[in-house]
Parts: sequence; C-alpha cells; structure tokens
Amino acid sequence: MAASSDSPEDLLRALFAAAVDRALPERCLTAYLPEPPAGRTVVLGAGKAAASMARALEALWRGPLEGVVVTRRGHALPCRDIEVLEAGHPVPDEGSVVAARRLLETVVGLGPEDLVICLLSGGGSALLSALPPGVTLEEEQALTTALLRSGAPIGEINTVRREISLIRGGRLAAAASPARVVTLAISDVPGDHPTAIASGPTVPSAGTAADAVDVLRRHGIAPPPGIAAWLTRPASVEPALPPFEADFRIIARARDALDAAATLAAEAGLEPIILGDDIEGEARLVAREHADLARTHPGRLLLSGGETSVTVRQGGRGGRNSEYLLALGLALADRTDVWALAADTDGIDGSGDNAGAVWTPQTLERAAALGLDPADFLARNDAHGFFAAVGQLVVTGPTHTNVNDFRAIFLAPRVREPAP
Repeated sequence: MAASSDSPEDLLRALFAAAVDRALPERCLTAYLPEPPAGRTVVLGAGKAAASMARALEALWRGPLEGVVVTRRGHALPCRDIEVLEAGHPVPDEGSVVAARRLLETVVGLGPEDLVICLLSGGGSALLSALPPGVTLEEEQALTTALLRSGAPIGEINTVRREISLIRGGRLAAAASPARVVTLAISDVPGDHPTAIASGPTVPSAGTAADAVDVLRRHGIAPPPGIAAWLTRPASVEPALPPFEADFRIIARARDALDAAATLAAEAGLEPIILGDDIEGEARLVAREHADLARTHPGRLLLSGGETSVTVRQGGRGGRNSEYLLALGLALADRTDVWALAADTDGIDGSGDNAGAVWTPQTLERAAALGLDPADFLARNDAHGFFAAVGQLVVTGPTHTNVNDFRAIFLAPRVREPAP
C-alpha cells in the first residue's frame, strides 16, 4: 500500500488520528482569540468539544474568565474557572433544559464593556433545549428521534430545531446584548454555515416556521400537537430579534482534517485524492458511488468528509459511518484488495460506543467463517453488530473535537500480467 512498515490497516488508523489531531482545540484556538475587554469576559459554550475548547481557552487567556459550557454526557473535562455541564445527545434530555437555562441566566445584566466568548461545536443543538410556550421536552424528544430516523440531512434537521427554540437561531446572542459576542466554532456541518453549527445560537437566521413545516412535510413527519401549534402561530406571538453584530470565527473544519490526513498519506508514499469535505446523502448510496470511483482510481487513496444520513428501516444498531462502510464493502465484494475506514471525528458513530469501523481484504472471509451474512446486517441497519462480530470496530472514546465524518478508501493497483 505504501512505502511504510505499517500495515495498510495501521496506516488508515494513523490517517484518522492525524485528521482528529488537526482539529483539537489546543491546536487551532490561538489564532482566533479576541482582545480582552475592558469589562468582564464571560464564556458560554455547547457541543461535543465544548469542554476541551473551554479548557484550551483557560490555558491561553490573559485575564479572568467565568462562565458555563455544556457537552455530551461522558465528554466532560475539568476546567479551572468555567463550569462544565453534561446533557443528552443526540436526543435532548432534562440536562439540556438545565444547560439552556444556565446559559441564558449567565448573560443577564451584561453591558457594552463586557465580552461573551461562545464556544460552539457539533452536538450543541441537542445540548441546549429552551422550549417555547406550549411545547414539552417529550415532544421535542419525539420529533428529534423522528428526524434522525428519517434520513433528513443535518441542515434540514437544524432548520426545524431553530424554529422550536428560544436559544437557537441567534436568540442567545440577542439575550447577551449589549455585550459584544465573539463565537469560536469547530464546524461539523457540510458547507460550514454558521447558522447550522449547533443551530446557530449566536447568528441571526433567515429561516422561518414555514421552512420547518416544509421540512417535516417532505419527510412525512407529523409534529406533536404543541410543536404543530407553535410552528403555525401568528407572527406576532414571538417578536423579531433586535439587530446585533455576529462575530463568528471558525477555528477548525473538515477540510483541515482531510488536509492533515492527505499530508501524512503523501509522506507514506500514497497519492491522496480528496473527493470533498461536504458530502451528504444516504450513507449506503454515497458508499456505492464511492465504490465506483475507487474502481477507477486503483492505487490511489480516496479521502472524503461531510455528513451522510441513514433512513432507519429496521431496529439495528447502526451508525452512519459503519453503514457507509458495510455498503462500500459489499459494493466491492468482488475485490480482495480493499482497505477502507469510515469514522466520526468525535469518536461516536451515531449513538454507539465506536467512532466507526475498518474494512480489510479479510473482512468477508471472517464473516463467512462466523456464518454471518453482511447483506442481512445492512438490511437491518445493524452495521455496528456486523463489525463488532468480525472485530473491526474503530474505538477511540471521546476525542473532544468534531469535524464530522472521515472516510478513506484504497484499492491496490492491478498487476498486469506479462505479455506472452
């Protein structure tokens, strides 16, 4: 595979590690820090990387800090001056309600001499739940689950989330006014649009309730009664947000991670090709497209990022990266020279305990020896179960960053037979 003593599988895992390392807050935060204010510096944050971002900020900041951030359960890290909360993800829970209330309380009474530094990363939408009148947490949980199972892309999911919240869609920044708000974000969304990262609590949104209704209609989702009533309310029920300046700085994104992996691959003697950092679509369909591309690029390493989706038809334990990889392997089942890895840079593939999985030329052989039918696992959305059985899960634990999916595919070049 390369001019390296490592096995192909080891090299793929090293590429993934390099991608994650490039997006760690301590690697990328320094260049984006604002100047300290004349008044207080208050830190707010939400996302899977919020605790690590807060800790990195504490190590770099000149002057006093205070504030609160929320991260996914199991992703907390100790901080000196910043309070760290945990809440549910990908479905909000009571901790999400507490966290939203605490962030909104923290900005009360700030003045124009004060600075709010908001640390955002993927996962923040679920971790902050501030519900409008008449909407219950149980309703938000049910709607979130339906959206996640529908195959809707993350941009559409967040279109709905912004419209059933009193903190997303710029409402947190509006609550902090007249303080200056500077957002430092690790992007986990295709296209890196600020309104999509954690559903944009510090940037104004051009979306409307009608946009959310349209998303739900197109995916055949009937919202619970309280949410339906809120989305069809008269425009006068919720006044428009006051104008505010959005200083939004993206400190790490998928392209950075892919570039780091490509550099390492080239050093190992491979020719990397980055297919894109914003690839979306049904995981198994994207996998088939990538399988076709891999056939036309033998001997080259195909890298890609973005966020695929899965339409859940059965009750298996999947994960979009594991499902992508299983579909890819089946599409290339006639080849015995395929190595591939697909994993989420946050260390969690969906709601599982793995980041993703790896495919090797021995995968189908191992499955056959165990009497497993990989196509059946794919049909049941149980890619996790398949890769766990063959011993090819990628398990990292929380990485404390999140620039979304990382995928790498390598087909060995065909050796031409000598002419007779």
